[in-house]
Amino acid sequence: MAIKRFVVGSFEEEPVLFRAVKKVRTAGYKLYDVFTPMPIHGLDKAMGLRETSIPTAGFIYGITGTTTALCGISYTLVYDWPLNIGGKPHFALPAWIPIMFELTVLFSAVGMVMTFCYLCQMAPFVRKHHFSPRSTDDRMVMVIECTEKTNEEELKTFLSQTGAEDVHVQNAETGWWLGSYSKNKKPFENPNTILA
Repeated sequence: MAIKRFVVGSFEEEPVLFRAVKKVRTAGYKLYDVFTPMPIHGLDKAMGLRETSIPTAGFIYGITGTTTALCGISYTLVYDWPLNIGGKPHFALPAWIPIMFELTVLFSAVGMVMTFCYLCQMAPFVRKHHFSPRSTDDRMVMVIECTEKTNEEELKTFLSQTGAEDVHVQNAETGWWLGSYSKNKKPFENPNTILA
């Protein structure tokens, strides 16, 4: 995977972070991500992220579960092994509704969890680079990707002026890898990271 260069700034307070995100976007810098130890309402809109497609995926998975249940039950009880149960017709749709409902819920729940994990690149044994260990404790960390036109010193000064407490440059992989973290290093460190 390609190693890219990032300017990383940490913030202590939410209002300062919100103002900094707006200033960074207005200045035209490439905002890679913002890492926080807790959910911050409205940060996704401030960052300019689009609405999530998880509800649409859940609807598609639910319809798939309903169709699977309806096709499976009707094939079994109408075509393959028709039984006379209490004088009901072979195609007894009202009796199948509980099973169809359960498969709808099962497909949509499992499908949305798997979609969420895929979009967030979360899974067992998947490891990603941590830009700052304090982003899981008490700091909010803004990461800006450096392009060919980015002047790193100007960007560091700009972040400091917007309220960032600690600003530094890192080289890091943007993707993920399978395996465990190195036992010789702290869990948040990537062996390919170079601090500048």
